[in-house]
Amino acid sequence: MRTHTMAKPGSFGAALLLALVLSPTQSPAQGTYVELRREAFQKQVDGLQTDLFTIRNPAGMVVKITNYGAKIEQILVPDRDGRLGDVVAGYDSIDAVMAGQPSMGAFIGRVANRIAKGRFTLDGQQYQVTINNPPNSLHGGTKGSRLLVFEARQLAPNAVEMTHVFKDGEEGYPGTLPVRVVYAVTDDNQLVLSWQAVAADKKTIANFTGHTFFNLSGVPGSSILDHVVTLNADRVLDIDETLIPTGKLRDVAGSPMDFRQPKPLGRDIDQPYDLLKAGNGYDSTWVVNKPEGQLGFDARVLDPKSGRIMEVWSTEPSLQLFSGNNLEAKAPRDQGKGGVLYPFRSSFAMEPAHYPDSVNHPEFPSTVLNPGQWYVGQIVYKFSTSR
Repeated sequence: MRTHTMAKPGSFGAALLLALVLSPTQSPAQGTYVELRREAFQKQVDGLQTDLFTIRNPAGMVVKITNYGAKIEQILVPDRDGRLGDVVAGYDSIDAVMAGQPSMGAFIGRVANRIAKGRFTLDGQQYQVTINNPPNSLHGGTKGSRLLVFEARQLAPNAVEMTHVFKDGEEGYPGTLPVRVVYAVTDDNQLVLSWQAVAADKKTIANFTGHTFFNLSGVPGSSILDHVVTLNADRVLDIDETLIPTGKLRDVAGSPMDFRQPKPLGRDIDQPYDLLKAGNGYDSTWVVNKPEGQLGFDARVLDPKSGRIMEVWSTEPSLQLFSGNNLEAKAPRDQGKGGVLYPFRSSFAMEPAHYPDSVNHPEFPSTVLNPGQWYVGQIVYKFSTSR
């Protein structure tokens, strides 16, 4: 949602983010997972202090986030028998985070996904941003938000705030862009990621997302191909061999990209289909069936073994589904919590955002911000179980 007001928008549900009155509930049984230590995440990086922040609800859900990249390192939620399990891939120290997959768990900005050849034009002026995924720019460049230390403060036992100011000219982008990100856990096992940013002085572009790698089984390093996926989308973006949109939209009907009815992620993943070949698996952008800017349903994932369900809701017009195609079980990049190696397709990401390369496609929902214009958005991960 992009608003055309100079006034600061209201908070994303103050009651949700700042509620301190949490009704007592019996916690789920203890499961098997790595206990992350706060001190292992404390270090000076680029002259700023990194740390690990914990938010929780009385039902037992726990989320641990480092302010390095505003990265989610752990989410503990119960399975169908009430046992807590860790449903995200991550790392157990700041050194491991910095040596690991740069996008894993991160809040992505200033511009998520790709910009073709790192070039775009605003008001007749051409800008060249960093090329870090040749021939394109990816996820904000070599020092996008996934590789920056955020200012952070605990708002409540169930909420933490992360802030950063993108500077004019940083990575080649025009304009100063302050951003505030809040992670909050609700009593009914929802993790809510909310952001607000403003073009402080110049016309600029912005596109944010969350890039958590999920495996709902609670067994780190196990395959996610039996996870059952539903996507609220009839169309997917056509892309070229460098994963840049051509501007065309494809109907998913009759293709491996059709998740309108629940199906295992692995059912069609190795089909000889051009979009799958380009991404070495699923790495495409689906157009979500909902009004632009409104919070709505994007996706549902079920792990049949544990019974865990995750729904994804967002304000964003599209959803990138990534099937962990860059995981290779190689240390240190893929060596996660407890020394576990993350192999190929052992976790997936669902990234609600604006379309890739939107700035170069006027037919796409706009990522342009005029001076004084706000960009506000929200992603909600709803966890539950099936019997």
